[in-house]
Amino acid sequence: MDLEIDLDKSVEENASAYFEKSKKAKKKLQGLLRAIEETKAKIAKASAEAEEKKAGCVPLPKKAKPQWFNQFYWFKSSDGLLVVGGKSAQSNEVLVKKHLQQGDLFLHADIQGASACVIKSDGLQIPASTIGEAAQFAAAHSKAWQQGFAGVDVYAVAPEQVSKTPPSGTSLATGSFMINGKRQWFRKTPLAFAVGLQKEGDGFSVVAGPKSAVEKQAAAFVVVKPGALDKDSAAKKILGVLEKKAGQKAGLSQETVKGALPASGISVADG
Repeated sequence: MDLEIDLDKSVEENASAYFEKSKKAKKKLQGLLRAIEETKAKIAKASAEAEEKKAGCVPLPKKAKPQWFNQFYWFKSSDGLLVVGGKSAQSNEVLVKKHLQQGDLFLHADIQGASACVIKSDGLQIPASTIGEAAQFAAAHSKAWQQGFAGVDVYAVAPEQVSKTPPSGTSLATGSFMINGKRQWFRKTPLAFAVGLQKEGDGFSVVAGPKSAVEKQAAAFVVVKPGALDKDSAAKKILGVLEKKAGQKAGLSQETVKGALPASGISVADG
């Protein structure tokens, strides 16, 4: 390497000048290396995005925000009213004690071992169509499904007819209630309903209920009836069919679908 020496300057001055030049060169080199790394990162990102687009990859939709009724069985009737059902004796107890209010309607299949169902009126007159759908919902979520019945009787009563006060000298088990007065009956209510994907914001939720309600609100649905599949196998099949019909991944687990199903012993129709 050749060095130019300024004869008008001392040795120390020449050395200082070269030291300053070396510092500037080092800074330029560091800046160049950073620019190279940044460029590599941008190229890698652009390449990944191009590959993702080429493969048709679409980010999964955001999950819907949980609501209070998600802990129960539920659906929205074809008239837009919320219908909620207990999943166990304890769940029945919570539903009636915390959520059955004046103006609502209580439904139950006429068989031991059934979901307590509540139509939330929201201060409105409950249409006959909603009551009929809720009766189908209550029938499906009862022991009648496991026992292979074609249908089961269901009754409906007002909230003030539902009591936890048993006759003198007796007691009521958790999830059991005394029903007073006249009941509205729905005889031989058929055991069949639908399971669908309902759009909620950027995501989906699972809704299960009578076909007349589900088909009105779901982006895709299948009909479910008593059959031979256990709940795990049925949930796997249902999710696959629903995602195929919807044309995209739902971002939901099989457990979520399973939680909306009645007892084991299920068949899945095409809808």
